[in-house]
Amino acid sequence: MASLQERIATTRERVARACAASGRDSSEVKLIAVTKYVSLNTVAAVLEAGLEEIAESRWQDAEPKWNALGHKGIWHFIGHLQTNKVKDVIGKFQYIHSLDRLSLARELHKKAEAAGLEVKVFLQVNISGEDTKFGLAPEAVEDFLREIAPLDRVKVIGLMTMAPHEEDPEATRPVFRGLRELRDRLNLLGLTPEPIQELSMGMSNDFEVAIQEGATRVRLGTVLVGHEEGE
Repeated sequence: MASLQERIATTRERVARACAASGRDSSEVKLIAVTKYVSLNTVAAVLEAGLEEIAESRWQDAEPKWNALGHKGIWHFIGHLQTNKVKDVIGKFQYIHSLDRLSLARELHKKAEAAGLEVKVFLQVNISGEDTKFGLAPEAVEDFLREIAPLDRVKVIGLMTMAPHEEDPEATRPVFRGLRELRDRLNLLGLTPEPIQELSMGMSNDFEVAIQEGATRVRLGTVLVGHEEGE
């Protein structure tokens, strides 16, 4: 079993190769360590190893980790966020990757305004059209951005998607390319105060393809931090 440091080094080498293959600089891609399947001790080790960005998908699992380590690193909430859980994550997670409906946007705005904060969000887009995945349909994103424009405490900085799990990662390429092309079309329309820059896409099975298609943040669990049974 490779050590954490070995996994980090190997992953960074793979990121560098994927960037080189697509004419990008590896500094354009940030690693997000998905720690939902590992213990508090492992999260501490991840931060100690120099990985600053941590991701969790359920507040009830993240709470003890955040209580112990929230003063360290940059925290991302990547799971489906229920409206009644906004109060728990606002002000703790610097980024929300799963904005997918108007009711959630309104609640994020309300809680952020009450706390005197701005919340940075990624719109979750269901590029693949799978029934099992959350997210806005690609054709709905333009109108959604217009609807949430008055919610000035919600800052859309990027788009997020998940590709189907494929035996051949190359099969995921159209999904990642679709998200990049959607971002570029939205920016031409000027629907946000500042251009949308970020693309949160790519996981352990397919992150190299995602990087070749423009990912700026890759969400890596098993390949980077491992998986602990029972966690």
